[in-house]
Amino acid sequence: MLAMLRHALLFTLLAFTGVSVAAIDAHTVVEQTTNSLLADLKANKDKYRTDPAAFYTAMDTILGPVVDADGISKSVMTVRYSRRATPAQMQRFQENFKRSLMQFYGNALLEYDNQSIRVLPGSLAQGDMRSEVRMEVTDHKGIVYPVSYTMVKIDNQWRMRNVVLNGINLGKLFRDQFAEAMQRNAHNLDRVIDSWVDTVAKTRAAEEEA
Repeated sequence: MLAMLRHALLFTLLAFTGVSVAAIDAHTVVEQTTNSLLADLKANKDKYRTDPAAFYTAMDTILGPVVDADGISKSVMTVRYSRRATPAQMQRFQENFKRSLMQFYGNALLEYDNQSIRVLPGSLAQGDMRSEVRMEVTDHKGIVYPVSYTMVKIDNQWRMRNVVLNGINLGKLFRDQFAEAMQRNAHNLDRVIDSWVDTVAKTRAAEEEA
């Protein structure tokens, strides 16, 4: 499962790179971003291969305005832990969470080879402030992965809150991982936050050995 997630979530990251957060609606945000990212990838793939650190930095810079980092971080922590976290702890976790994603999935970018990414027409409105945008990703073997984005409007801009990939809720996956880390670390929030990048890295290592 983790191998499929790593390769398919690559495309969810691709879909949200370079977006204009001032786009008219959630569907347009996803569609415009997909097109601009593929163009950027074509232009910079050789650079990313020789300097992956530059890619991590670029991804963090570009994804920052598009992803609801605050909402995702609180969701991963859950109310049980986020309500007792200080603003400084929340900020550290947001930064570590984004860095772990960039490192975990960043190298998969180099494996992209003109696979098909199709944003499905329209979006499913869930009120004025929430929307679902669907996509289909076809890998090089012809396997189709359905992707569903939960988009929320914050300060009149659409941002990504969660992703459901091939029926797997990624928000829940990370929540479970955080809860397990809290159990292993005797509910020491600082320890879990500071070791989060290593926690995700160990998951990546286990996947590569499988």
